[in-house]
Amino acid sequence: MLVLTACSLHVLAQHSSVTVIVVDEKKLPIPFATVRASLPSDSTKSTQKITDSSGVAVLQLTPGSSYLFKISSVGYTQTEKNVMVTGNNIFTVTARAEAKAVGSVTVTATKPIMRQEDDKTIVDPENLAASSTNAFEILEKIPGLYVDQDGNVYLSSITPAKIYINGREQRMSTTDIATMLKSLPPGSILHVEILRTPSAKYDASGGGGIVNVVLKKGVRIGLTGSLNTGFNQGVYGNQFAGISLNNSAGKLNSYINVQTSRRNSYDQIKTDRLFAADSILKQDAYTRYPGNTFYVGGGFGYELSKKWEVTYDGRISLSNSKNNTVNGSEISKISSKEVVTSNIANVQTEANSSSLSQSISTKFKIDSAGSEWTNDLSYTANPNTSSQNFNTGFIIPSRSPSAGNGDVNTKFNFLSLASNVLFKLPKKIVVETGFKSTLIGFKNNAEYFRKVNGSSVVDNFRTAGFRYSENINSGYFQASKNIKGIIIKAGVRAENTNMEGKQLVPKDTSFNIHRTDLFPYVYVSRNLMTIMGYELKGYLVYRRTISRPSYDLLNPFPRYIDPYLFETGNPALRPQFTQNYEANISVNERPIFALGVNNTKDILRM
Repeated sequence: MLVLTACSLHVLAQHSSVTVIVVDEKKLPIPFATVRASLPSDSTKSTQKITDSSGVAVLQLTPGSSYLFKISSVGYTQTEKNVMVTGNNIFTVTARAEAKAVGSVTVTATKPIMRQEDDKTIVDPENLAASSTNAFEILEKIPGLYVDQDGNVYLSSITPAKIYINGREQRMSTTDIATMLKSLPPGSILHVEILRTPSAKYDASGGGGIVNVVLKKGVRIGLTGSLNTGFNQGVYGNQFAGISLNNSAGKLNSYINVQTSRRNSYDQIKTDRLFAADSILKQDAYTRYPGNTFYVGGGFGYELSKKWEVTYDGRISLSNSKNNTVNGSEISKISSKEVVTSNIANVQTEANSSSLSQSISTKFKIDSAGSEWTNDLSYTANPNTSSQNFNTGFIIPSRSPSAGNGDVNTKFNFLSLASNVLFKLPKKIVVETGFKSTLIGFKNNAEYFRKVNGSSVVDNFRTAGFRYSENINSGYFQASKNIKGIIIKAGVRAENTNMEGKQLVPKDTSFNIHRTDLFPYVYVSRNLMTIMGYELKGYLVYRRTISRPSYDLLNPFPRYIDPYLFETGNPALRPQFTQNYEANISVNERPIFALGVNNTKDILRM
């Protein structure tokens, strides 16, 4: 027994653990590579292992012996290395990618609808545009976006995303933004950028993320143009037609896009609300939305010199609609299902809206490394008018119908000035800084009348008039660096907010808000591994954001919605702050997995 035990211990002592790490020329691990170790004197005596996801393989080899390592993997040339095992050893082997000479090859592939670029997802709308009649429908069809019945766009938060066009926030109401997007033809969109957690360069009000619609510009050589027309048919039909011209002549690029469309859509919303004890309110609203839109967009870009560029972009959209809503309401007892009240409200609304957007920007190339200084001045005017005629017929209990009419005039003006500097420094360091100032002016006048004994009497509950102004001044600083394949970007943004609201009719409900806040940002990314030629990349992002209460949420005057519902604001509302945490993974720039956590305080109920 003693002899057998000694022999057993002697055999176990003949082998040592040898770790082999297989990497590519960028020092990134190569998973699932084959590592074969054999004795030079007798190649039949060999052992073989497969590397794990970290590119590591552990073999049991004899100390004091010389081995020939052969490493092979798909997409890499076979690599050989002679080593001497002296004990517990760690060897690193670099495999080189294969270089193949091929003849004529035709590659057919499907263009990905989405790809990941740093902290944003890029959506190519080409495939979606074929089945859409306007830009709003494209947003509804993008995977990962949710558009509710009011036109709010959600990414992964309880807060709606901010809508940008060509990198500029559209500081308008949800309805006005939806109307403007519906006036944009689907073929006018170059791509859509989705930023779930924007960097410090962007306004801190993007707690719900940012959806940036980038419109096409004339970039083709020479004079080119295209004509498009079409229709689609559902319950009702939509038709559209347009023409675009692009011209590139030396230092000057110019373009123009003209589109017109006619739409006829509808929605039906059924709701049940607990109205009181043992009572339920059931409503069934059916609305048709026939309308016409006309859109003209154009601009130019000119190279003043090798370093200076100037760009102008202008857009005008006009739309009119005649909506008709039939809303049936019924209040009944839950216990006995007895109908207490039943009525039908009919509302006809005729609206005319227009949008004028003008912007001019400059870019100065500081050096050949890519450093640049950009400036942007933009102005948007959005006047709207609407008129309503409404009446309610009472079935249970039977009584005389109520009727009335009203006119609403709204004027919105938005001015923005921004300047940004980007420095690309040695050692892969990038520094960005800049400032932005915005001014908003909003005027609203609503005059409503009730029919009383055949005469029109002012409806004091619905009639209102208010003024609102907003000024936000901000500055930011952020820097990024590539450290051994790991990209780290960090920054901070400061924003000074000034709001002033004044109710003119029926009574003064003025308020003023002045505050300054800081918003940090951190972004980390790195290549995780390469599997069968596919690059797997991971991202981690953090940012603090703010959602400021809009005027409607701050104004305490009641706003009529229907005979059973009205809403009022609270001037004591505080801003909503959110801590955004995000982790996602992409393969060859195609996002495949995303996980986000939002920690929100002082939630605004919108």
